[in-house]
Amino acid sequence: MKFFVDTAEVADIKELNETGLLDGVTTNPSLIAKSGRDFLEVVKEICDIVDGPVSAEVAATDYDGMVAEGEHLAKIADNVVIKLPLTMDGLKACKYFTGKGIKTNVTLCFSANQALLAAKAGATYISPFIGRLDDINLDGIQLIEDIRTIYDNYGYETEILAASIRSVNHVSDSALAGADVATIPPSVIRKLAQHPLTDKGLDAFVKDWASTGQKIL
Repeated sequence: MKFFVDTAEVADIKELNETGLLDGVTTNPSLIAKSGRDFLEVVKEICDIVDGPVSAEVAATDYDGMVAEGEHLAKIADNVVIKLPLTMDGLKACKYFTGKGIKTNVTLCFSANQALLAAKAGATYISPFIGRLDDINLDGIQLIEDIRTIYDNYGYETEILAASIRSVNHVSDSALAGADVATIPPSVIRKLAQHPLTDKGLDAFVKDWASTGQKIL
C-alpha cells in the first residue's frame, strides 16, 4: 500500500520524505488554512520536495470554475493531482481532466455508489472518508471493502485512497480491506513504528551491550 501524508506543513513533509516511506501528499482547504500560508506557494514548495503525486484541491463548486482552477493548478508542476469534490459538477470536471491526461483525486466519498461514479468518470484516485463515517456510527472500512469488490468486478483502474484516517488501526484495516493508498496525518505515520515491546526490547539490547564494554566504532 502506498503512503501519502495528509498535511500542508512543509517541515513534516520534508522529514517524512527523508525516511523513504512517503509516496505522495494530499492537501485540502482546511489544511492550507491551518498552515496560514499562501495556497499556490505551498503547493509549489511541496511539489519541489516530493516526486510523487501532490493533490491540490479546487475551491470552486461549479464546473466552469473547477476547470479554470484545475488548469491553473496543473501548471504548477507535473506531479500535481487535481482534487475535486464528489458532485455532478465535480465528476464532469473529472472527466474533462482525465481526457486531457491530468490526474484527479475525487474526494468526499461516502458511498459505494459515489465511488462507482468516480471510476466511470475516470478518476485516478477515489477518496472515501472512513473516519468521518465512523464518527456517525457507519463502517468506514466496510466502504473500502465494498469499493474494492466493485472495482475488481469491472476492472476499474481508479485507485482507492483511504482518507480521514484517525488511528494506526485505520491504516492496517484499510490495507487489509484492499485500499491502494492511505493518506495519513504525520502524527499517525510516526505512531505506526511505535510498539511497547519494541521499546522494551531495544532498552534491553542497549543495557546488555553497555555491559560488554565494547564499541563498534
